[in-house]
Amino acid sequence: MAYNLKQINVLDLRASTGVGVALPFNTPAVFQTVYTTKEQLRYNIINFLLTDKRERIFNPSFGAGIREKVFEQISTDTIDSLDSQIRTGIQQYFPNVVITSLTFGGDPNQNLLTIQFSYTIRNTSESDNVTISLNG
Repeated sequence: MAYNLKQINVLDLRASTGVGVALPFNTPAVFQTVYTTKEQLRYNIINFLLTDKRERIFNPSFGAGIREKVFEQISTDTIDSLDSQIRTGIQQYFPNVVITSLTFGGDPNQNLLTIQFSYTIRNTSESDNVTISLNG
């Protein structure tokens, strides 16, 4: 009989050790420390979704490129292109993430795009979701 053991990241075992920084940078000290790998993964995914291609100098292919689609007319072709870009990028840069749900919504009259992204982390079976709204 096989057991599905939950793996714990070594960084999560030390509660006082910071793993990264939270988004957005709006605390009095500018950076708010994150202490778990699950929470840091969430902020890394948000950073990926909000980054455009060629925005990072030494990694020009990093980013989902969502903002370039905001000014296009929201159609099924635009949504399919965004879906493909996000799924490909997540597979490439976050191999430990399994996308469970990726939905798009919004109001085309106000050029509002809403992305709801749900995922599960491999080996830990922890799940989380991210919602991003962009106005054109």
